[in-house]
Amino acid sequence: MKKTTILFTVLAIAVVISVSLLSNVRIAKADGEYSIENVFHTVTIMYNGYVFINDTVTLNITGQAPNDFLIGFPSEYGDSVLKCIAFSGSDTFPVTLNVPVDNRIGFYCARVDFEGQRVQVFTVEFVLSNSLLSQNPQNVTLFELNFPAYPTLVKEAGFCNVSVVVPAGALYSGGTVGNFTYGQENLQELTHSPATVDFLLTGEAVTKVDIAKLERDISVNEFGEIQGVDTYRITNMAPEDLMAFQVFLPPNASNPEATDQLGRPMANSILTDTNTNRYQVTFNLNVSSGESNKFSVQYSLPSNYLTRNANDFALKIPMFEHENYYVDQTSVTIVLPEGAKIKTFESNLAGSSSSIGKSVYLETVTLRQEDLLVLGNASLGVSYEYNPVWAAFRPTMWMWTAAIIGCTVVAVARRKPTGPTKVALPATGMKLGPEYFRSFVETYEEKKKIDSELESLETRVEKGKIPRRRYKVMRKTLEARLGAVSRRLPEYKERMRTAGGQYSALMLQLEVAEAETNEVRANIKNAETLHHRGELSLEAYRNRLGDYQRKKEKAENTINGILLRLREETR
Repeated sequence: MKKTTILFTVLAIAVVISVSLLSNVRIAKADGEYSIENVFHTVTIMYNGYVFINDTVTLNITGQAPNDFLIGFPSEYGDSVLKCIAFSGSDTFPVTLNVPVDNRIGFYCARVDFEGQRVQVFTVEFVLSNSLLSQNPQNVTLFELNFPAYPTLVKEAGFCNVSVVVPAGALYSGGTVGNFTYGQENLQELTHSPATVDFLLTGEAVTKVDIAKLERDISVNEFGEIQGVDTYRITNMAPEDLMAFQVFLPPNASNPEATDQLGRPMANSILTDTNTNRYQVTFNLNVSSGESNKFSVQYSLPSNYLTRNANDFALKIPMFEHENYYVDQTSVTIVLPEGAKIKTFESNLAGSSSSIGKSVYLETVTLRQEDLLVLGNASLGVSYEYNPVWAAFRPTMWMWTAAIIGCTVVAVARRKPTGPTKVALPATGMKLGPEYFRSFVETYEEKKKIDSELESLETRVEKGKIPRRRYKVMRKTLEARLGAVSRRLPEYKERMRTAGGQYSALMLQLEVAEAETNEVRANIKNAETLHHRGELSLEAYRNRLGDYQRKKEKAENTINGILLRLREETR
């Protein structure tokens, strides 16, 4: 009996060992069923200093295709990674970032999941922050780029061809690599290769700037005319003052007019590249290093973007076709004519979210995109129903308003006065001129600017960038300015409300949006207090901040849409 038990035990151990060995052999065989023929490693410096890395890999598959693929670079670049995508042709693949490599330290890798497809040629693209590009403070024409000289792979590659793409006119001046192009045969697995390249560049082909927001508003009026307004919020990250910035307008856009954050006109925009429709915007005041600025560019779009079939209209506009920079947050808002009803809405901008806003007479569509990086031709299309009779809506309103006022004046004039009497026209239906709308919009924009400066001031004092005494003086000054501006706004709003019609509805929407903004600010402060007390976990705190930020952006977009609509009344 004991001999039988021992025999069975020995057999069981032998079976386990055999299965383990067979499994290892199978894994080794599967791992050896493909090799890496070559990799094209392209490192491009974008206009605002961000680094765009394109790795195109060609595999030689001799048997079973791999299920996934690891690719990356030394770990010191991990904190700079902002975005990563992988694709082959029109197919995109899921990517998991910061994947460990066989318990090896010192590497930052991304895992591409092929989702069961047999892929031989594919591309992985990374966006890294502009902190990797430095500019010499004493000689601002001298730049240094810190970048991975080769990709990190888990298998040897037959050949790796490298190109560092710099702006036209840049001259190589040194670094750890010998030139802007080089190659390596039999690139070893798990290559750890941080590198630098120095170059000389004059002009404004590279402007080290963070673009926090790009808000594009496209409006269509009752006659089919299309107008666009792009609003940028940027921060100068270069060691020198920023005097100008280059913007990319949609194809065939014309007549650009730039204004600062208070709506004041800036110098005429200069066309710098016809193929990409790129214009240079010159600021009224230079933007110092580390400071932020906000400006807008208004332009006209051709009517061929809009097609019509009876009362059905279709608007299709290419979006961000040639943009050569990275943007943290982007939104595109389509404002349709009064009375238009949206039928369908579509966009091929990957990873974006959309929403439809409705008011009394107005419908809008908003598209939002985090971490904007456009690969290919993105477009946005809206189809809507619109009866041209609505074009007479506003003139009819004014006609009836004038008739009511006229009748009131005649009736009052026919009355026999018992003494000297001053006759005042009723506020309802009162016509407001373009200068009134311009004054309101400029006043409100000034209030928004002061609010933004107060928030920035709070952030700076919390980080210890300014002394408390200076903070108190600056805060008192800003609050005094805010109080003076805020006292003027109620009168503007009241006259808008008494004007009736659309203006009354817009003021109601504005007050609702303002109330939501104030509520969100209070909620954020409450969440911060709870987190500091330890009553709210870090994860819950971040989730709340995310929800509050989305609500705040929604309210701000509503306010911006109202200001855009009122600005149209100044034309």
